[in-house]
Amino acid sequence: MAFLAFAEPGNAGYARASAPVRPPVRPPVEYVATVAPVTTDLGEVRPVLTELERSVIGIARQDGMATLRQPGRLSRWLGLVFGVRISPQLADPKLEALRRIAVLSWKRGYSIASAEVKAFVAAGYSPAFYELVVDTIASARQAEARRGRH
Repeated sequence: MAFLAFAEPGNAGYARASAPVRPPVRPPVEYVATVAPVTTDLGEVRPVLTELERSVIGIARQDGMATLRQPGRLSRWLGLVFGVRISPQLADPKLEALRRIAVLSWKRGYSIASAEVKAFVAAGYSPAFYELVVDTIASARQAEARRGRH
């Protein structure tokens, strides 16, 4: 039996080439479905954040205001030359609208420009959902302030 030292240069490619390739496991479609809004006793419909939407809001916590602008020519060129990630924009336009509102809310609180709110509603979200997102972020900001993290 032969011994292959994968730590030596040149042998790592052999390990990758000989390893079996398995397709990624994806959950069935019924598990990916979004959560339906909750109806209260008074007949009001309250929106609910899905896990995907919560993760987008969490990701937006780390994004800066610069991520909301389109990358300039120099930024694109540097990304092409050095392989730097240009922008964290999401591929889904609806989720990107959520990310934009979340970034603005994390940085500015409730003072968000009306044009941004209109774009958020135009992406397919309701005003009640906007309030839910901003209130969720505001409560998280308050909790961070109480713990001493700013």
